[in-house]
Amino acid sequence: MKSPVLRTEDVTVRFGGLTAVDTVSIDVAEGAVTGLIGPNGAGKTTLFNVLTGLQRPTAGRVHLGEHDITRLPAARRAHRGLGRTFQRLELFLSLSVRDNLRVAGDIRNANQRGRIDVARESERLLELTGLSGIADKDVADIPTGQARVVEVARALMAQPRVLLLDEPASGQTEHETQRFGALLRQLVADGLSICLVEHDMGLVMQVCEQIHVLDYGKVIASGTPAQVQQDPAVIAAYIGTAA
Repeated sequence: MKSPVLRTEDVTVRFGGLTAVDTVSIDVAEGAVTGLIGPNGAGKTTLFNVLTGLQRPTAGRVHLGEHDITRLPAARRAHRGLGRTFQRLELFLSLSVRDNLRVAGDIRNANQRGRIDVARESERLLELTGLSGIADKDVADIPTGQARVVEVARALMAQPRVLLLDEPASGQTEHETQRFGALLRQLVADGLSICLVEHDMGLVMQVCEQIHVLDYGKVIASGTPAQVQQDPAVIAAYIGTAA
């Protein structure tokens, strides 16, 4: 079992009388892809927002390595190595693919120690993510599946320690998803730790070493892909019956 690089401890989020996340304790393994799955409304994105500092938990703690980051704002968490993408694309549509990456690099240099060569790093990531062929196209003119990869590449410009991906395969073709899975495996082989929220179960089962399953804000199962697939509580949550 790989050691956790990011973990929650009994995190709870309430919005008035609604409990969106209920005493959730999960961990993201170092140098691996960890899956976070569950039906719509299970609390996955809310938990992501807690991890990245966009949502203050009602109770519980968040730890990055040995540090308690529960009260740190989002910007300081980013400085400590947390990066993320969003369920809804957040890109500069009027800029080219390459310029989206360069803007992210300039922002990184302005706010973090240790400057990077933005032009060189942009070209490296364009090659790594398979975007070199469309680098000069405006993001508004490329398909959604490719735009998802642009957002991942842009997040990588900040050189995160942990990358949280919120439905990154949404809008991708089957071929694009296969290439994306290969990219995720390459990133963890290079030392990145990834937490993946995704509805494409084929992708999740192929790339994740460990999976946490949420339903109605609670963790109902955690384990390897094989263990999760056979768990009666997971089967009930997805198809409505513990067959």
